[in-house]
Amino acid sequence: MSTNNTNTINELLEDLEFRGLVHQTTHRDELAEKLQKESVTLYAGFDPTADSLHIGHLLPILVLRRFQQAGHKPIALVGGGTGLIGDPSGRTTERSLNSDETVALWTERLKGQLARFLDFDATGNPAKLVSNYDWIKPLDIISFLRDIGKNFTVNYMLAKDSVDSRLANGISFTEFSYMILQAYDFQQLHVNHGCSLQIGGSDQWGNITAGLDLISKTGGGDAFGMTLPLVTKSDGKKFGKSESGAVWLDRSKTSVYQFYQFWINTDDADVVKFLKYFTPLSKEQIAALETEVAERPEKRAAQRELAREVTRLVHGDDGLEAAERITQALFSGDITQLNEAELVEALQDMPSATIEDAETSSLMDLLIAVQAAPSRRQARTDIESGAVLVNGSKVTDANATIAREERLHGKFIVLRRGKKNYYLVKFA
Repeated sequence: MSTNNTNTINELLEDLEFRGLVHQTTHRDELAEKLQKESVTLYAGFDPTADSLHIGHLLPILVLRRFQQAGHKPIALVGGGTGLIGDPSGRTTERSLNSDETVALWTERLKGQLARFLDFDATGNPAKLVSNYDWIKPLDIISFLRDIGKNFTVNYMLAKDSVDSRLANGISFTEFSYMILQAYDFQQLHVNHGCSLQIGGSDQWGNITAGLDLISKTGGGDAFGMTLPLVTKSDGKKFGKSESGAVWLDRSKTSVYQFYQFWINTDDADVVKFLKYFTPLSKEQIAALETEVAERPEKRAAQRELAREVTRLVHGDDGLEAAERITQALFSGDITQLNEAELVEALQDMPSATIEDAETSSLMDLLIAVQAAPSRRQARTDIESGAVLVNGSKVTDANATIAREERLHGKFIVLRRGKKNYYLVKFA
């Protein structure tokens, strides 16, 4: 392959560009040449603003993963220090500050999640996990102002989008200083770990170039920046949100079923883009699925493949199998095939009620308890019309009772009214 400075070809960079994952780069040809010649150390940062990462974090995580699979050395930086400050990028209001203890706890949880995607034991190019708390905490105010702050003019900082966009509503000195701290991260990783590339979302461009400037002023050396596109949906709705809120990578916050369903419900207009972004599928595989979307959209083959690939990546084969079992059970109405954990996951966002234990329970009373029917009259009508299923079986006797031994896993009764409305009855 050519390493000519004006026409450098690098398979990794070409693949990232095919997938639409490169928004901006500094010195693109020089970066391509460096990637072609040597194993490059790069990093992306993740501030602990919650106790879990969400799918909005997947893009930089998976780009780090792609770099590692191509032989490069990724560093996942968890912002144990900057997480105490708050990044103004992409926000119109000030972030709430969290306690040291909370940020420390969230930092450890994020470290555990990042270990699912990066290989920290790889021969030759193992990934590293670091926290910027280690070099930000020891900083005293005089060193910060003399050694780091003096390299930034206020005019330079005001010109950055992350700051300029906040001036109308106001920005605290705390968040104003975030750019300098992130620049310091890059400089520290450059000096101590040989890191020469930072990646991040397109809203991080100002922070990344600030790091490049600090490196240049404090010793120099090869350093590059690359931004990834902010993920958007064609309908204008924010990516990463479901009806129940953010889609988290922590299974206890977003069940594998909900996670799988988020991807299954991807719009036809977005699915090919998301296949490129989030899956390892080849150009040929993606092209074939793109044809499927165009010619047989009702089959939703691309959405199923997207859901399978991303669910397997985040939750493993066991998680994918559970998500598919739950999906099939809810589609068919036969929820008896689910184990207790899967049943709870499947119905955790469905209407539910907890009632006192009894030998038998009136079906009409249960329908009213979970608000599946507003009155006994409506409950009777629904039952007699065949619209009600109990644990997957149709019941048409309005006077029916459910015995204790009929409960699923000894604890639950699942009611279904119509084709899609599920309700969970739990017993105290």
